[in-house]
Amino acid sequence: PRDLAGFLTILDEAWESLSGLAASEFPDLRLERGVELMLDVPCPNLDDARLRLAGTSYVLAEFPSMTVPPHSTLALRNLRQSGWTPIIAHPERYSNMPANYDLVGDWRDAGAYIQVNSGSLLGYYGPAAKRLAWNLIEAGYVDYLSSDYHSRGKCAVAGCTQLMKDRGGVALHRALTNTNPGRLLRDEPPLPATVFERDTKPFWRRVLPWR
Repeated sequence: PRDLAGFLTILDEAWESLSGLAASEFPDLRLERGVELMLDVPCPNLDDARLRLAGTSYVLAEFPSMTVPPHSTLALRNLRQSGWTPIIAHPERYSNMPANYDLVGDWRDAGAYIQVNSGSLLGYYGPAAKRLAWNLIEAGYVDYLSSDYHSRGKCAVAGCTQLMKDRGGVALHRALTNTNPGRLLRDEPPLPATVFERDTKPFWRRVLPWR
C-alpha cells in the first residue's frame, strides 16, 4: 500500500491483540511476526524489522499477479546485496514458471531460498502446481514447507504431514517444517534438503531382477 506507515500501524494493533490472546490461550506457543512481501519494486527498503520474518534478515517475498516477472533473479540479487535474505513463496503456483524449473535453480544461485505450500503437495492449487511442488521437493530445491493459511478454506498441514510420511519423507518433512524454520528464527541459513528416505525401493527397481 502507498501509506505503508498507516498500514503497519493497523498491523501493530492487530499484532498486539493476537499476541495477547495467544499468551492467554496458548502460553507455550512461540508466536513471531512477519509479512509476505509483494516484490513489485526492484530495490525495496526493508529497514523496518516489521517487514521481515521475526525481525531477522529473512524476507518472505512473492511476485505480483502470481507470475514471474522479467529479471526476477536480478531483483533477488539486489536484495542479497542490500543485506537481506529472500525466501520465495510458493514458486510452484506461478502461472508462467518454466516446466523444467531451471529458474528456481537460478534463484537459489542468487542467494534465495524456496518455500513450498503444503496445499500444493495435496493438489489444492491444481495438478500443475502439485506436479511442480513434488518435482522441487525431490530435486532438493525446497528449504521450507508452509501452511500459507490465510484463514480461508481447509488448512493443509495435517494432510501434507501424513502424505509425506506415506512417501517416506519423515526426516525431510521435519527438516522443512521444524529444523529449518528454527534456524531461520536464529537468523541462520537452512540446512540442505535431504532426499526421501524410502522404506521400499521404487516400483521399477522392485520389478527388474538386476536392480
